[in-house]
Amino acid sequence: MSSEYAKQLGAKLRAIRTQQGLSLHGVEEKSQGRWKAVVVGSYERGDRAVTVQRLAELADFYGVPVQELLPGTTPGGAAEPPPKLVLDLERLAHVPAEKAGPLQRYAATIQSQRGDYNGKVLSIRQDDLRTLAVIYDQSPSVLTEQLISWGVLDADARRAVSHDEG
Repeated sequence: MSSEYAKQLGAKLRAIRTQQGLSLHGVEEKSQGRWKAVVVGSYERGDRAVTVQRLAELADFYGVPVQELLPGTTPGGAAEPPPKLVLDLERLAHVPAEKAGPLQRYAATIQSQRGDYNGKVLSIRQDDLRTLAVIYDQSPSVLTEQLISWGVLDADARRAVSHDEG
């Protein structure tokens, strides 16, 4: 693995970790010592090579697809990939069920399928948003605005939807 590739991979690992609000020590605590802070830190700096197996395990721990961690995997070589659609599950839990019930059930189904129960955030695909838009009988862009107003989606999600509809 070239050192440049290792650094890019490390930057992706660090971005995912910080997105989830975890420090290196937080990773060690949350994983109950399975992931040592010093090891994850050396992966992030590109000082230590990570095996495919360990990368897959780390992706699983973070609850993201492995390809999210790999450098240079932007679709079509786009200069800037569209922002990810990341549901804030902690905020979703505070939205009244009569409003968010379908979204809560959909998110629970995705978590079950992925075995992803971190309970803080959940990445969804454009297709998931389109499916939810049908369930809510709204366009994806209108539903996105609704989810942003609930605090469940970040405002950057607008770019993802406009990129998809554009």
